[in-house]
Amino acid sequence: MAPAAASNPFIRKLEHGSRLSDAERTVLHELTLNRRSVSTRHEIPINDNTDRVHLVMSGIAGRYKTLLQGGRRIVSFALPGDLCGLHQSGTSVHELRLGALTPCSVVDIPRATVTELVKAHAGIARAMRWLTLMELSRAREWLANDSRPAEKRLAHHLCELFVCLQVVGLADERGFDLAISQGDLADALGISPVHINRVLQALRAKELVVWSKSVLMIPDVSQLTAFAEFDPGYLYLDGSEAP
Repeated sequence: MAPAAASNPFIRKLEHGSRLSDAERTVLHELTLNRRSVSTRHEIPINDNTDRVHLVMSGIAGRYKTLLQGGRRIVSFALPGDLCGLHQSGTSVHELRLGALTPCSVVDIPRATVTELVKAHAGIARAMRWLTLMELSRAREWLANDSRPAEKRLAHHLCELFVCLQVVGLADERGFDLAISQGDLADALGISPVHINRVLQALRAKELVVWSKSVLMIPDVSQLTAFAEFDPGYLYLDGSEAP
């Protein structure tokens, strides 16, 4: 496999769901070459163009809903290698929206192309089924996480970011780049900006995280995962089949 394909976050992620042939890796890599840049705070319009799906190749985006009061609730992060809008049902105010939380590069893929690849390549078909089931499991975990205290909820989100970024080669053994704002984290937890500041201070005081200059360091990964009650099994990254 060519070095460029080997470092492709989409391919690296899908290979946790299926063994891909060299030909399948090549066609997937070629699919990701035509990228566009999306600036921080700009929306990636997944509702306006339902004949396309959107693949995040760099940066961090957030899937969110706009609340009646005008606020925003982030319901999941979209990371490099994540495919967004795959099962979008159409333009609706009830659909999730997708916004860039950091500068992102995105590939707009015709939905018909995805369908053709699934039909033509058994490995890609298996990987896409795994991707769908994994995302459903991830969404269920976010719902369950809402029952935890705010400090544990944030710790759990940070653990998930850490593991998912490691999968695509964007986190080392102790941390990763995290250039999103405290306000973004507040919207992911459903708390106020004042509250998120207190929660971060509490995690720092417990020496669970160090967040400085857009880099999040984890002094003791096992300690953070234990505090967060985080079990990465729900992400099905060990090659097992999602239920």
